[in-house]
Amino acid sequence: MAGMGPAARPADTAPASAALRAVTDAVLGLAGEPALEPVLERLVHAVRDLVGARYAALGIPDEDGTGFDRFITSGMTDEQIEAIGPLPRTHGLLAAMLTDPEPYRTDDIRADPRFEWWPEAHPRMRSFLGVPLLFKGDIVGAFYLTDKEGGFADADVELVRGLAAHAAVVIENARLFDASRERSITEERSRLARDLHDALTQRLFSLNLILEAAASIAAGGDPAPTVEAIHQARGLVDSALAELRTLIFELRPPALDDDGLLGALRKHAALLSRAHSVPVAVIDARPPGAVEPSAAGERELWRVAEEAMSNALRHAEAPAVTVTLTYEGGRTVLAVADDGVGFDPGARSISGRRLGLVSMRERIEVAGGVFEIVSAPGQGTTVRAAVR
Repeated sequence: MAGMGPAARPADTAPASAALRAVTDAVLGLAGEPALEPVLERLVHAVRDLVGARYAALGIPDEDGTGFDRFITSGMTDEQIEAIGPLPRTHGLLAAMLTDPEPYRTDDIRADPRFEWWPEAHPRMRSFLGVPLLFKGDIVGAFYLTDKEGGFADADVELVRGLAAHAAVVIENARLFDASRERSITEERSRLARDLHDALTQRLFSLNLILEAAASIAAGGDPAPTVEAIHQARGLVDSALAELRTLIFELRPPALDDDGLLGALRKHAALLSRAHSVPVAVIDARPPGAVEPSAAGERELWRVAEEAMSNALRHAEAPAVTVTLTYEGGRTVLAVADDGVGFDPGARSISGRRLGLVSMRERIEVAGGVFEIVSAPGQGTTVRAAVR
């Protein structure tokens, strides 16, 4: 009997070890990606791998409970997601997992009376396991798993319940991070509004009075007081411009002031390379004497580079990423390229659900620059932004 103990222990603890590894991977992902979206992606891939399901999804209900704020899938291609269409509504079995705290499984989802319908392009599925995510007694989301060969067993239910308990905490932490960031942005905007009001209102009011006085004096024909009033007005304008420069300077990312655009890109690339174990190279191909972009243009290039590098490492499955700075037609050109899986830039499943492509484009176009994405399934991706 003594000899039987060690032999039995690995089989007994293997599922628990797998669950622990899945939870650990998801939690460690928070260190580099504290925002909610990448956390959800890590979790849904982890739960699908954990039980060997063909498809998995993680649904987060919206505030009024009639639809999903987020519905992240694993096992479907981007083309399938695009063909299926908009995010699902909370109906049928999807809704049941958001109202009943107990898991539910069946060998044939279509036989359940709560099953309603599938969109035409939706894969046809049979076995189903739904597990709600509970945080302090409230259902904050649900795991949906389908099409496991042989169906889902009791052990699968317990494994997913264990991961769901941790996932609920991870999701709430990520939500708190997003909320904190939004509050910080709102507070910073309010502070800037107050500073702009305090710094400029009085100066502009005084400037208006001085100009009115100068106009009256000029009408009397005596040039000396008029010239003095104009000098005072110029002094107020210079002072107001200095205040504006100070406030704008505070909006500039510290990395740019410390290292410049090239140095900041190289430091960030090195950090991402270590975090993701994927080489990220930064190449400065600008000719000698190339004019540096404006402060605003440099700031927007940096923000686009951050987003594009993050997207490449999270979604492209690329063995390497290359960031290149060139100079064309009086513009500094940033290109972030990978040789990964590629995608259709116009697909709703990409632009609407994951990548923030609209945000990058808007940043560059507002700065008076040019933005483009060159990609296709299986052809890699290049994000290009050019500013003066």
